Amino acid sequence: MSVREVVDIDALTQTEEDSRPARRRGRPRRRWSTVVVYVLLIGVGLTCLLPFYWLLRSSLMSDEQIFTFPPQWIPDPITWSNYSGAFEAAPFVRYFLNTLTIAVLVVVGTLLSTSAAAFAFSRLVWPGRRIVFGLLLSSLLLPWAVTLVPSFIGWQWLGFVDTFVPLTAPAFFAAGQGFNIFLLRQFFLQIPIELDNAVYVDGGSPWTVYWRVILPLNKGPLTLVAIFSTIFVWNDLLGPVIYLNSEENYTLSQGLASFTGTYTSDWGYLMAATLIVILPVVVLFFFAQRHIIEGVALTGLKG
Repeated sequence: MSVREVVDIDALTQTEEDSRPARRRGRPRRRWSTVVVYVLLIGVGLTCLLPFYWLLRSSLMSDEQIFTFPPQWIPDPITWSNYSGAFEAAPFVRYFLNTLTIAVLVVVGTLLSTSAAAFAFSRLVWPGRRIVFGLLLSSLLLPWAVTLVPSFIGWQWLGFVDTFVPLTAPAFFAAGQGFNIFLLRQFFLQIPIELDNAVYVDGGSPWTVYWRVILPLNKGPLTLVAIFSTIFVWNDLLGPVIYLNSEENYTLSQGLASFTGTYTSDWGYLMAATLIVILPVVVLFFFAQRHIIEGVALTGLKG
């Protein structure tokens, strides 16, 4: 071994030994930065959970305890009667069935209409496709309140006020579903067009491609659209207030609003009923959060 090789080996060994303390010094910094990040995340998480805890403790208190100052964080005594009183004060079982009926019809109509529209924009070739799609996206800039009065006049003329038709029928025609169409279109574009060509070579039609290829390969995005539609119907108050007049047709949101009057409000009952109403949505979010995150992350990857 030559003298130069010996010198190079010694220099390399010395460089590795000098770099070890620097690496060791860097590890505590990384650990501290990780600790700081976790502390911040925990703080933000607790801040987001605070309203839910406040709702829970208020549902277990009387009206006097809810508004005491300084606030009483732990209910003492616990007022379980708020939950039974809420069900006795209003027919929430009936409201739940009404809301569930509207949600099921809206989800079915939305999945059928938006998936068909997204298939036409992503897999079929026809004149003016890009122009029509641009107009569809521009409709997202139009506030819903602009079409509120004409829509109500139209449904009133047809005699469907105080029925579920105005709240469910538009979903079967993709009315107001520009975002869901855009979302599904982006996912449909990620499927290789060679699959469509293979179906056409075997004698299949666009309907075969839509029903046998596109829909089975996009169960995740369709689930995401169903989740968004369910949450929207579950939380919607303006639509039912406009079109539903009979108490037997009320939804859950209208039932909650009935607890607040002009002069008095049953706050304990309201908090208990609100917790019961939002619990299904919270459970749905925890089970479906993977699809929500994937949809938000992958929507703009292509097309």
